[in-house]
Amino acid sequence: MSLEDLRNQTFPLKAKEDWKDKAEESLKGKSVEFLKSSTYENIVLEPLYSRGDEKHLSEYPGGSDFRRGINPLGYVTNDWRIAQRVSYKNAGELKDKLQETTGKGQTALSFEVSKNLWEIEGTLIDLLGNLPKDIPFAINGKGLQKTLLEELAGACNAEQLSGYVANDPLSLFAEEGIISEEFFSEWLKGIKLANEKLPNLRTVLINTSNYHHGGANAVQELGIAAATGSFYLQHLLESGIKLEEALTKMIFQFSIGSNFFMELAKLRAARILWDKITKVYGAEAEDRGMQIAAETSLFTKTVYDPHVNILRAGNEAFAAVVGGVQYLHVTPFDDVTGSSQLSERIARNTQNILKDESHLRTIVDPAGGSWYIEALTTELAEKAWHYFQEIEAKGAMLEVLKSGWLKDEISTVHTKRMQDIFTRKQSIVGTNVYANLAETVAPAKEMIADNYFENGHSTIKINAITNTRLSEPFEELRKISQRIKGRLGSNPAIGMICLGERKQYKPRLDFMKGFLAAGGMRVAESESIISLETAKQFILNQDTKYFCLCGTNDQYESIGHDILASLNQEFSDRKFFLAGLPEKEMRTQWTNEGIKQFIHLNSNCFETISLLLTEMEVAIDEVSKA
Repeated sequence: MSLEDLRNQTFPLKAKEDWKDKAEESLKGKSVEFLKSSTYENIVLEPLYSRGDEKHLSEYPGGSDFRRGINPLGYVTNDWRIAQRVSYKNAGELKDKLQETTGKGQTALSFEVSKNLWEIEGTLIDLLGNLPKDIPFAINGKGLQKTLLEELAGACNAEQLSGYVANDPLSLFAEEGIISEEFFSEWLKGIKLANEKLPNLRTVLINTSNYHHGGANAVQELGIAAATGSFYLQHLLESGIKLEEALTKMIFQFSIGSNFFMELAKLRAARILWDKITKVYGAEAEDRGMQIAAETSLFTKTVYDPHVNILRAGNEAFAAVVGGVQYLHVTPFDDVTGSSQLSERIARNTQNILKDESHLRTIVDPAGGSWYIEALTTELAEKAWHYFQEIEAKGAMLEVLKSGWLKDEISTVHTKRMQDIFTRKQSIVGTNVYANLAETVAPAKEMIADNYFENGHSTIKINAITNTRLSEPFEELRKISQRIKGRLGSNPAIGMICLGERKQYKPRLDFMKGFLAAGGMRVAESESIISLETAKQFILNQDTKYFCLCGTNDQYESIGHDILASLNQEFSDRKFFLAGLPEKEMRTQWTNEGIKQFIHLNSNCFETISLLLTEMEVAIDEVSKA
């Protein structure tokens, strides 16, 4: 073929039906419908999106419904702020760290506000020095917001201070399980005063992170954000603040989870909702853009194999930036056990890499026009709008917190998530899959709850939305295994009775190793067993009471039944399991011959190991007492 012929080559046009036929050919007769999947938001994901799925789109960023961002040129002219929360033990350390980090890429002043900030000589303004003149704040003040704002209002350049020092009382109420109307009233007064003395500082936070860490799905987070934002906006207007001023006081905070496209679409959908709400209030287009502060999720982070958290946070940060945030905090990989200088540096540099090496600040809306992302954004926004309306119909945010309805809604989704983690339909690398038994880790740091509601406030108790991490249940199993190891000298074990040749039993042996390692358990592997006598000798040489037959289905049928029947009769105090799930009509026979449980791909890994470890620990206690 000549070069000219090559240049003139074209590809024939293909329709979606052509792709469908080819896909079903690869699926060996299964319908392409088999490839559809459902999310925790009850959104059905299609296996292929095409131009036919295209929805009405904004023509350019900064226009229409703001799904494509609030600035026409994106980060080219309005770069996102690196808002890493600086950790510290005392005010002096904070001062030094802020000076250091702002010289190494940090572009927003961000840190947790605690009472020991005021345990210093001089004022907070002295501690911050000249930094606030050029660098905006990015602070969730929580219950100490009022004290912090009063300090900042006394600065000589108060009118120039920018960024946000904000608080979300409703989120605090949900987290602590207490509603204080007096606290909310005082907070509202503080916002009005700050509006006069700190005109360029945002002070009203709509923080959905607490609900995210409780297990909420994206639809719930968006509906809650819309309802909370509407609740605060209404109160600001009733307090006498003008609409355009009120909107400049508000900023939304989202935690970004591991589902890349869903989290990206979540941020885009959030702007659609806020544009729709503020338009109803009569806001002009230039005032309807949503300011977003994001943080990578703590919900997805693990104690074990913590370096995988670098990948998780990188993926989440990427989604946040492509989604169009204004401020971003990346969780250090060892944050669960207490961050280090190294992990904080890696977290900060993750954003520098996204800016300078991935060039995300030079491309305007890289997700724009993707058929999948646009369709997902639209469906997410529609579902979230209905959820927002449901909250409003039940009396708005304060009432759904009081009634416990919101807590129950989030708990339902959280239960589904945990069930998928327990059965390993959702993988947590290093925790419920590919766990390393030789790994030693520091314990998770204790989270000390701040009590912001003093006894003097009139309070109403509600059901708190507890912050959790997906990996915690398996981490608890590892703790139990460690306790048993401390008493026995080795990890708790199950003896594997390996039937036939190695090539026959190895696939299921490897499965069992991974299955048990998720709970800190090991396997005691036999040599190839083809006779009853070798099986008996193996059992006699083991310290454990728990054994599992492991082999192919053919091996089970040819020698497994006979070996099991004899072993169960001779070793009546032992417990026997089977790796795999026989056909339904065969299970009764296996059970009658002594199999306590079938361990297979669809088994509840957490429940199975939890029962085993509990029995083992109880048995050890009984021996110790005897």
